[in-house]
Amino acid sequence: MKPLLLIYILSFFSVHKKTVNSYNMENINQSSIIQAVESNQLKEVEKALQNGIDVNTQNGSKQSLLLIATRNKNFDMADLLVSYGADVNLQDAIADSPFLYAGAAGQTAFVKLFLENSARFDVFNRYNGTALIPACERGHIETVKLLAHTKGFPIDHVNRLGWTALMEAVILGNGSKKYQEVVQVLADAGCNINIPDKDGVTPLQHAEAMGFKEIAAILKSK
Repeated sequence: MKPLLLIYILSFFSVHKKTVNSYNMENINQSSIIQAVESNQLKEVEKALQNGIDVNTQNGSKQSLLLIATRNKNFDMADLLVSYGADVNLQDAIADSPFLYAGAAGQTAFVKLFLENSARFDVFNRYNGTALIPACERGHIETVKLLAHTKGFPIDHVNRLGWTALMEAVILGNGSKKYQEVVQVLADAGCNINIPDKDGVTPLQHAEAMGFKEIAAILKSK
């Protein structure tokens, strides 16, 4: 074999080997940091971030490290990731983002953290809804208070079902005290209480039809 040809072949395999090793190392690093976040290993995660691992690494379901920490209710981990620039709006395969998930789950401390770190109000969940709408549906009062009084938040956004946050609190709530408080918070924050559903029925009309007298009284007073 000619010397030049031999050098070329050896050079090719050397480069190929380095590429494969680099690819495998990257996968190992990604797998390791995902596992470290899932098991809430703060020191290991911080070390990986200091060594240049992508803070917006995602798992097979496109859940970001921050979304994983949020779903696991690991606030210190979320705080660490945000401090390294984690995207609070990065969505997974089912359109959940850390901000949207925290709102829906009523994780008020997380919502506050994400609001302070560039949470966007024009990124919506799979129902084309905001972080506020499912918070109202589930009666997460403190989260509702925070979002409803956040400057610029689209309190009257209408989701794919044709419902506002107020409408969901009425229709999907049970009329109990916590839902009465949710409705009061929304009304006091200046939501439009007259936006109807796709059939033209208003929140007040739904409340009256469902026998939610206290909620109807709140809406009538506005």
